[in-house]
Parts: sequence; C-alpha cells; structure tokens
Amino acid sequence: MFTFRCILGTSTKYLTSLSARKYNIKLQIRMSSLPHYPLAAVCQVTATPDKEANFSACKELVEKAKQRGASMVFLPEGFDYIGSSREETLSLSESLTGDTMSRYTQLARKLEVWLSLGGFHERGHDWESDQRIYNSHVIINNKGDIVSVYRKSHLFDVELPEKGVSLKESAFTIPGPSLVSPVQTPIGKVGLGICYDLRFPELSMALQRHEAEILTYPSAFTVATGTAHWEVLLRARAIETQSFVLAAAQVGRHHEKRSSYGHALAVDPWGEVLGDCGGENPGMVLVEINLEKVSSTRRNMPVQQHRRDSSFYHSLEKT
Repeated sequence: MFTFRCILGTSTKYLTSLSARKYNIKLQIRMSSLPHYPLAAVCQVTATPDKEANFSACKELVEKAKQRGASMVFLPEGFDYIGSSREETLSLSESLTGDTMSRYTQLARKLEVWLSLGGFHERGHDWESDQRIYNSHVIINNKGDIVSVYRKSHLFDVELPEKGVSLKESAFTIPGPSLVSPVQTPIGKVGLGICYDLRFPELSMALQRHEAEILTYPSAFTVATGTAHWEVLLRARAIETQSFVLAAAQVGRHHEKRSSYGHALAVDPWGEVLGDCGGENPGMVLVEINLEKVSSTRRNMPVQQHRRDSSFYHSLEKT
C-alpha cells in the first residue's frame, strides 16, 4: 500500500489506499497545456548491510522513476550499503570497477537514464596498505559511462552525547582532495556534495560560481541532526545560491546501531519545498526542473552582482 501525492502547482491532492508495492511515491503532475520540463526523481531508501537487497530496492525505484518519465534519478549516501561496524563497512567496500558500480552502469545504459549515486564506499588508492575508503558521489550518464566522481571533503566526526549521536567518519574514510566542476546533465548543471558538506556554504557558493544550476546533497542524516537542521540547511543553500537543491536521503532503521531521518527533499531557487518524501518509508518525489526559475530568480534579485570582492570579506582579519 502507498499514497500517491499529486502536486498541481501549489495545491496537493491525495489519492489514498492505492494497491501497489511498499513505496511512497509523490508525483508532480504536468498539465498538457503547460510546457514540459525535465523530471528529476529524488529517492529515499533504507539501506542495510545486505548489498543484494539494497541493489534490488534501488533498482526498483530507478525503474519506477524511468517509467514515470524521469531523466535523472538521485540515490542517497550509502545507497550501496550501511555497515554495522567499521570492520563490516570496510570489508563490503569496492573499487569503481567492482561489481556494484558495474551493475549500476548497466542499469543506466539499459534504461537510458542518468544516475546520481550519492555515497559509494570506494576503496582508496592505497587500499592494500591502509585499508581506508572514500565516500564517493558518482554520476553515470544514460550510456552507462561514469562522467564524474566527487569524493566527500567534509567528514562527519561528531559527538553529541545528549542527542545519542557518536560517529567518526575519519576513522575509516579519506577526505576528498578537491571539489569537482558541475556536471552538464539533461536537467541542468549539477553541482556535487555529500551529506555533511551541506553545512559548509563555501562549497555551495563555489559550485554556484562555476555555473551550477542544481545542487545535490545525497545524505544519511541522523534523526537528531535531521530533525533540527535538515530542511533549514537545504532551503538556506537554495536561497543563497538561487539554485535548485535536490537531496536524496536514507530513512528508518538500517541495523540495531543506526537509523536515519529521511525526508528526501527538493527545493526550488526561491527556497520553496517542492517535494518531501516524509520520515517513515522508502519512496521518491518527482519534480520538474524549470531552469527559467533559476534565471529569473538570479535576474530579479542579483545577489551575486551585489557581492563584494573576496578581500572585502577578509578585511576584518586585518584589523
């Protein structure tokens, strides 16, 4: 059983109790009298240490998104798996030439759809000697080619005892060496981040300066940090860069030690939330990407033209 949430502009109709699988799918319906813009599917999953089950669930979401007309599908951080220990996380990791990535390149080619794979456990270049990995955001085009790889640059080393949060990503993950240029896709120019990168506006502004029209932050936010900060951070990044922000998410209980907040989100350049997958079940939201919204928002409120040169913002450091 699932609910279709059909969004017509700003109004929402609910078609409940429709017999289907286990997913909550929210569709932005296009009226035939209006221009048709490319569709993006922003997905929400519950990954576990079972890689085969995870691939099956993600494959089904990608297929459903393609059936509904999506040009590009966004999967969250940890789409391949979420391990229950450091040892398990490392043992399940692969290279970009391994079986998992091969299956996704084949899927993209078969369905002729672009994929954003938002946090792949990639074995590091010195894997044999140091047994450490990258958290890698991989973009695959509709021909099955890997066209960009961004390795997460800000690692989640956070202790919040009062919130029950204790994670040290750097214990097994190598920080990425650099940002990567926005990628030209069928929905627009996409700038790549991953999860904790969301908290660093310098990253989003750098991508915007390199002509990103869409920012994406595939994530596995904890329940505590997601409840407090997830939506407000995503909307802030959209508002300050005047870009679409698409954030696929993990949701629910992955194993006995970890749960995620969910609420995969799509936000427009004005900061309006276009779709929210909720905090309970796997699913997706389909949104139209009208790049004229980016152009008109930046034209009508030319924030970037009003920005002073970088030395101005460092002037306090000289006093």
